[in-house]
Amino acid sequence: MKIKFLMAGLLGLVSATAFAQKGELNTAKEEYEKYSGLRGQAAMASMAGKSLTTAKESIDKASANEKTATLPLTYAVKGSIYSALAVQDTVPTTSLPLFTTAEEALRKAKEVDTKGENKKMIDEAYLNLAQYQLTKGVKEYSAGKYDLAYKSFDFYRTVLPEDTNAIYYTGLAAANGKNYPAAISNYSKLVTTKYSKNAGVYLDLSSLYLASKDTAGALKTVSEGVSKYPANSELRKREIEISLQTGKEKEVTDKIQAALANDPKNKTLYYYAGLTYSQTADNYAREAAATKDAAAKTKLQASKAEAYTKAGEMYKKALEIDPNYFEANLNYGYVILNPAIDAYNAANKLPANKQKEYDAAIAKAKAQFEQAKPYLAKAVELQPKSLDALQNLRTYYLGVKDDANASKLKAQIDALPANQ
Repeated sequence: MKIKFLMAGLLGLVSATAFAQKGELNTAKEEYEKYSGLRGQAAMASMAGKSLTTAKESIDKASANEKTATLPLTYAVKGSIYSALAVQDTVPTTSLPLFTTAEEALRKAKEVDTKGENKKMIDEAYLNLAQYQLTKGVKEYSAGKYDLAYKSFDFYRTVLPEDTNAIYYTGLAAANGKNYPAAISNYSKLVTTKYSKNAGVYLDLSSLYLASKDTAGALKTVSEGVSKYPANSELRKREIEISLQTGKEKEVTDKIQAALANDPKNKTLYYYAGLTYSQTADNYAREAAATKDAAAKTKLQASKAEAYTKAGEMYKKALEIDPNYFEANLNYGYVILNPAIDAYNAANKLPANKQKEYDAAIAKAKAQFEQAKPYLAKAVELQPKSLDALQNLRTYYLGVKDDANASKLKAQIDALPANQ
């Protein structure tokens, strides 16, 4: 009988011990839930802190006991508590161990919770870890530690794969760290979402492709951006630039002309058609300056003049629709001014015994300068602090030898902010 009673007493002791440890697990869970309900309420901050402290003490005991250490709930509760502690701790040396403990506990929780009974708790704890890494990543990014920031933001993105800010921050850090493949991957994902700033993302994505020496990818990206955001001037300009760089002048011109056929009153499309021809002319000018072959130079100069003429026609049509269109006034004045500058410079290269030819050339140049003046002046009127507009108008005054007005324009230019 004594043996029987002894065995019964031993079994009772074991049961009581196991119950006590499950009691610690239940306490940890209840105190954490109490903390979750109180956090964010300033008046309850002290009470919330006490609950979290109690929760930690209880989960540490439950985790140390072999009867409860490997229970799915134990891992889930531990991950929740330690993730909350990590977010609260602003000191990296002490918060990182908390984060590591939480991450390990949650990894185990996912492994052993085969029935998904603790999925909601686990998911919410991962949100804490995501917040921790977001905060950490912002500090690292601000300090110029882009590689570290990328890793932090990428953890955040992994937890919230559809969060547009998570995708953007990860791509941004990768781009600044010159991790172009990762940046391209994230930005490519971002443009498929409803992110509010995707027009700018398309522009950045095209830049990343260019930095990776993938002009085909850059052109495809920016063209897609233009199709989605046809009114975005930066995307239009980038498409034109890349098209010209890759010898696709005809394709981009045809694209704009096709758009004009469907929308003949669109001033912006006429402007971009003009811009295409202007940049083509500038390319011819650079080639002409670089070549030493006289015949080739003459041909290139003729091509440049033809392109400027076509550009002028497009800018003029834009101004017929809107006379106050700043960019069209600025560029139309420029394409008229450019040949005048060439004529002026050519006249000044004539030998001294060619006075008659010099006078005729100067008179022709001056007439061309005068044609440009109304558009150059209008551009300054519309945007009096535009550096390009002021410089172009000053060039006009220098060309017609009006030193007084040229000096006034110089003073206006010098008064502009340094970063203008």
